[in-house]
Amino acid sequence: MNPLTFQFLSTIRLGVKSLLLHKLRSILTMLGIIFGVCSVIAMLAIGEGASYKAQEAIKKLGSDNIILRSVKPAEEAKLSGMGRGSSLDYGLTYADGSRIQTTIPGVQRVLPVRIIRENVRFAQNNIPVQVLGTLPFYPEIVGLDVVRGRFLTDTDELHQDNVCVLTVGLAQRLFPYQDPLEHSVKVDAFYYRVVGLVREQNLPEQRTQQGKMEGEPLDNNMYVPLSTSRTRFGEVLVRRSASGFEAEKIELHQLTVQMRDTAAVESADPQIKTLLGRFHPKHDYETIVPLQLLRQAEETKRIFNIVLGSIAAISLLVGGIGIMNIMLATVTERTREIGIRRALGARRRDITLQFLVETVVLSFGGGIIGVIVGIITPIAVSHLTDMITIVTLWSVLVAFGISGAVGIVFGLYPAKAAAQLDPIEALRHE
Repeated sequence: MNPLTFQFLSTIRLGVKSLLLHKLRSILTMLGIIFGVCSVIAMLAIGEGASYKAQEAIKKLGSDNIILRSVKPAEEAKLSGMGRGSSLDYGLTYADGSRIQTTIPGVQRVLPVRIIRENVRFAQNNIPVQVLGTLPFYPEIVGLDVVRGRFLTDTDELHQDNVCVLTVGLAQRLFPYQDPLEHSVKVDAFYYRVVGLVREQNLPEQRTQQGKMEGEPLDNNMYVPLSTSRTRFGEVLVRRSASGFEAEKIELHQLTVQMRDTAAVESADPQIKTLLGRFHPKHDYETIVPLQLLRQAEETKRIFNIVLGSIAAISLLVGGIGIMNIMLATVTERTREIGIRRALGARRRDITLQFLVETVVLSFGGGIIGVIVGIITPIAVSHLTDMITIVTLWSVLVAFGISGAVGIVFGLYPAKAAAQLDPIEALRHE
């Protein structure tokens, strides 16, 4: 074996042996690195999971879509709060959909939706629902899974048929012991034959008059043909209360504009706003662009990861300071040993290497244990809660790399300090 290699291995063996002589102190010193690496990986995994969940919800809205919603103007909202006999006229219209379809470049389809809040009844069950009047291609735009039966068809729309499609959750509540496809449900004074069951993709409910992206899961929806909705419910919705009634004329609650691609979304958004602005001076609508929301979520994710990583990195810094503190104390404690080694011919670089090996073993050993604990922690969090956590390779590599760098940087000074000791003074040390 090469003499230099043998000397190098002997120095490493000596450093490891020195650490094993003080097992408890070595373990306590490593804890700072272990917790630092673990916190970096775990916090980034939790942040990555939260970001993933938000981005998936936005993606399901469709990155190629532009969503328009009717919103009650502020001045008319005050009138409705006054109670008796108020009558409001606002929101999107069928003409808006036609104008967008024919004048905005890159538009593939425009999906109109009417939302009526009513109670649906079957036998003794009476459940409040959202009755959505829409067109047959609704599932293709928003992403519905047809579980049983079928969705609405062009024939249903043409003949204004009294047919409906229920979400799975609503069907289970209405028909706990029967097959929904063999029965009809009653809404107001009309019966609707159940022709299919669909499963929502757990999107948040977007309330048309509040413009919020939060709420309860959309699992209480009943879908009917748009023409049937116009005929059965009319365009004037009347809400009665003890103080009187409130009438609202809303042709459409929502228009989803499907564009050719994401590039067309960027150019169409301002054009649609300009077009609607000409016919809606009260600004009784809002625009939601999922593509923009997705980009905002991605930017928020980057900032969130930086903040979480910085906070967790402080733990690694504290661990490095702990290593430096212990190694400086070790240098003082082993001053006589250093003097003896120097007297026997050890060079300064040998002393430096010996102490540097000890700090590197502490930091890399703590880093490996920290990585293992850091990977197990998010898995345990996901198992015990409904929280999504995602451990990424880059977070593991960064945490482990920083732990090694911390060991080298914070161990270099004590190692240099040990090598600079005067051999004669070191031998006199008690």
